[in-house]
Amino acid sequence: MSIRHFLELSDLPAATLAAVLDRAGQFKRGAVHADVLRGRTLVLLFEYPSTRTRLAFEVAARRLGGSAIFLDCSSTQMQRGELLEDTARVLSSMTDIIALRTSEHDRVVRFAEASSVPVINALSQTRHPCQLLADIHTFSEHRGAVRGQLVAWVGDGNNVCNSYINAARCFDFRLNIACPPQRRPDARLVELAGQRVRLCTHPEEAVSGAALVATDVWASMGGSVDASTEQALRAYQVTAELMRKAAPDALFMHCLPAHRGEEVTAAVLEGPWSVVWDEAENRLHTQQALLECLLTQAG
Repeated sequence: MSIRHFLELSDLPAATLAAVLDRAGQFKRGAVHADVLRGRTLVLLFEYPSTRTRLAFEVAARRLGGSAIFLDCSSTQMQRGELLEDTARVLSSMTDIIALRTSEHDRVVRFAEASSVPVINALSQTRHPCQLLADIHTFSEHRGAVRGQLVAWVGDGNNVCNSYINAARCFDFRLNIACPPQRRPDARLVELAGQRVRLCTHPEEAVSGAALVATDVWASMGGSVDASTEQALRAYQVTAELMRKAAPDALFMHCLPAHRGEEVTAAVLEGPWSVVWDEAENRLHTQQALLECLLTQAG
């Protein structure tokens, strides 16, 4: 059997993604129990800090009957120059599934190629597929199927934005993106998405009639933005006024942590549009379902 990895959303067929989300709902409702990780170990190998991703994976592993080991890359031999591929070979020889949080997406790909067990992208500079599982699941909980809906992304065209583009293809919804010209998402992904994705000049244009408005911090993964970029991004702040231009029952999502007063105002984050706390909790249920999927299905 071939190994099935989850490095981006398109690694799983649309039907499998739908099944994962359905299973996540069952886990959340307490309708099912699974012990697919009993006697097995998940390793979390992280180069960057994490709250939701790490906690969700650790709790998910325990709920599936297994154990989780967290390794900060700074405390491993990678810090002293051990090749990424060598680390992958060693970890996969001792464990059953690995979640890697790293910098360049190519590092996730290289790691998976050297691994003998499934590898999950727990965040890279250009992708955050686990977040999109939670976001799509959260939308379906509140508004039903996302298929055919209009979604708006406002702000930095970062890794989450790129994964929203992939999600538009996998879940068949329309996506408007409003970003400063210097912070646009991956042009290749936009091209592949075809008519499902539209780049907008102004946030008001992007959110008009949208069923969901999503954003993220201006500088992710511990990065920073210069003064001119910060000034440009301020025009893309999600405010209550902007949300009122979306559909009357529009939802607001943010992968968190949020910087109130920067990419989003407190009035929106704490307002009637916001489902960010459900979104955060759903990281647990969707990642639990993802672990089960990767450990029980051949590629």
